[in-house]
Amino acid sequence: MQLIDPTQFHSSSWDGSQAPVVNLVLPCYNEEAVLHETAGRLGALLDGLKAEGLIASASAAYYVDDGSRDGTWALIETLARERSDVCGLKLSRNRGHQNALLCGLMSISGDALISLDADLQDDLSIIPDMIRAFRNGDEVVYAVRRRRDADSFFKRFTAEGYYTALAMMGVEVVFNHADYRLLGRRPLEALRSYGETHLFLRGMVPQLGYRSSIVTFDRAERFAGESKYPLSKMLSLAWRGVTSFSAAPLRVITGLGMLVSLVSVAFGLWALFISLFTSMALPGWASTVIPMYLLGGIQLLSLGVIGEYLAKVYEAGKARPRFHVEAITGGWPGANTDR
Repeated sequence: MQLIDPTQFHSSSWDGSQAPVVNLVLPCYNEEAVLHETAGRLGALLDGLKAEGLIASASAAYYVDDGSRDGTWALIETLARERSDVCGLKLSRNRGHQNALLCGLMSISGDALISLDADLQDDLSIIPDMIRAFRNGDEVVYAVRRRRDADSFFKRFTAEGYYTALAMMGVEVVFNHADYRLLGRRPLEALRSYGETHLFLRGMVPQLGYRSSIVTFDRAERFAGESKYPLSKMLSLAWRGVTSFSAAPLRVITGLGMLVSLVSVAFGLWALFISLFTSMALPGWASTVIPMYLLGGIQLLSLGVIGEYLAKVYEAGKARPRFHVEAITGGWPGANTDR
C-alpha cells in the first residue's frame, strides 16, 4: 500500500506568459457503465483545449477510484494505456466522495485543477470559460447551476432550502454550487493546511479567500449507471456541512432551554390557577406527565446534538489518515512507478 507524500508539490511557477497546466480530477465509485464515454469526451475536450492554446500539452485527466467494486479500476488502467494524458489512482477502500476528491486535489501537480463528477452531469462546455477566468486572474472559479428544472420538487425544495439554512447559520457557501470548480495552485496549497476529518469541501473552499468568479451551467441527466448519492448520503453530507461549520445547533439548544423554562413556569402558573380556582383539575396528572414528556424529549434531542459535536472532536483527536493509496497507473506525478 502506498501513500503519496502531499508535501512534494509546491506553489506553481506559472506567471501567465504561457499556457497553464490544467488537470482534471474525477472521483469515481462504481462508474464502469459511464467511464468509457466520460474518458472519450474528456479526451476530445483536452485535445481541443491544447490545440487552441488554452492549456499546456502536459494537462491530463486524473481518475481517483474510491474503492469501486465493479470494473472501474480495470477500465482506468486500460484508458491509461491508450492515452498518455490519462492517469489513475486507486484508494485501498471506499472512503467517500469528499475524501477521494481531496486525495486527488492534494496529490496532483499543475497550475490549476478542475474537479468534476464522472457521471457526465457536469456540463463540460463551460470548462474553457473556467480556464479563461483563471488566466484572467481568478484563482477560484465556481461552477454554479443556473436552474433546477430537471429536479423533482422535493429535491429542489430541500436543496435550495439547505443552502438558505446554511447561510442563515453563518456558513459561507456558494448557492447551488457543489464540487464542480477550478482551484489555482495558491488556494490548493492553502487547502492543504486544513486538517478536518469530516470534509465538506463546498464549505471549506470559500473560506480560503482569493479572487473568485462564477460560471453558470445546466446540469444534465446522468448518462448511465446509478446515482452514488442516495437520500441517506445526501442527508449525511448536509448534516456534516452544518456541524462542521456552524455552532448554531448548540446555540439553538441554549435558546430552546430558555424557552422551555419559560413555558414550564407558565404551565406551572396555569396548573396552579386551575387547582385553586376551578374544580376541573385532575390532581397530579398535568403537573407531572406533561413536563416529564416535554423535558425528556428536549433533553434527548439536546444530548444527540451535543453528542454529534463530541463525536467529531473524538474523530479529529485520533488523527487517522483520510485515505490510503493502493495502486497508481499512468504518469501520476511524483509517484513511485514501481507498483
